[in-house]
Amino acid sequence: MAKDTRKRPAKAPARRASAAPRPAAKAKPQPAVKSAPKPGADGKRVTLPRALSKLGFCSRTQAQALIAEGRVTVAGRVVTDPETWIDLAETALAVDGRPLVAEAPVYLMLNKPRGLVTTRHDPEGRPTVYDCLSGFEHAHLSPVGRLDKASEGLLLFTNDTQFANALLDPETHVAKTYHVQIDRQADAALLETMTRGVIHDGDVLKARRVRQLRAGEKNAWLEIELDEGRNRHIRRMLETLGVECLRLVRVSIGGLPLGDLEKGAVRPLSETEVRNLRSLTRRR
Repeated sequence: MAKDTRKRPAKAPARRASAAPRPAAKAKPQPAVKSAPKPGADGKRVTLPRALSKLGFCSRTQAQALIAEGRVTVAGRVVTDPETWIDLAETALAVDGRPLVAEAPVYLMLNKPRGLVTTRHDPEGRPTVYDCLSGFEHAHLSPVGRLDKASEGLLLFTNDTQFANALLDPETHVAKTYHVQIDRQADAALLETMTRGVIHDGDVLKARRVRQLRAGEKNAWLEIELDEGRNRHIRRMLETLGVECLRLVRVSIGGLPLGDLEKGAVRPLSETEVRNLRSLTRRR
C-alpha cells in the first residue's frame, strides 16, 4: 500500500491561559483648587484685614501691614496671610497680644468749614476736619466720603464701615443735595444741560435734579441733587460748561439735613436718623 506523503497542516499551538488584566494606571492627584468662601449674608465671615476694619481697629490697608509684620493673632496663632478668612462671630483676634473687641458704633455730623482737608494727617501740614472732632476722639472714626478743601457743609463720620460703605455704594443711589453759587445767572438751557449730563475726562457727570434758588445781577445760587458722587463732581461739571463755582455747600445726605448746626460744630446722629439713612442703603 502506497505511503501517503502529503504534508499535514501543523497543529496550532495550544492557547495560553489569558493573562490577568493589567490594573488601570492610577490618575495623578490634581492639586486642590482653593477658592475663597463667599462672605456670609450677615457679614461675619470676612478676610482678616476686613475683620480688623469692621471691628473699628484700623483701615484695611493698615491691617495688611500689621498682618505682614506678624502682629495679628487668630485664635492664639500668628497669621501673616492677609487672605485668611475668619468668622467674626466665633474667632478671637488680637493685635500685639491685646484682644480686639468691637467698638460701640459712633455716628457724627460735622458742618465742615471751608479750608479744611478731609484727611486725618496732611503731609503739607494743613488743618484737617479732625481738628473739629475734639470731644469725639475715637481712634477709628472715618469720614463717609469727602468734601474738598474749598467745599463746606454736611460731612458724616463713623466707625461703622459697613454703614459707610453702603452709603457710598453707587448702586444705592443715596441722594446728596448741595447749594452752589455760580458766577452768572442760570437760564433754562444751563439747568437742562446739567441734568442731561456732560463728559469730563471720560466721566459722564450729571445731576439728578437742579433748580435755581435765587439770583443776583452777576451770580446765582442753585440747588443741585446728585445720586452718585464722583471726585469733584459738581465743580468738574460746571467747569466743562464754562461756569465758575464760587461756593459749594452740602446741605443734606439722604434727607438728613445739615439744619442749623454751626460752622465747625459736631453732633451725634440720633437713632432715628441712623435708622432712616440705613433704610436708604437697601439696593434698588
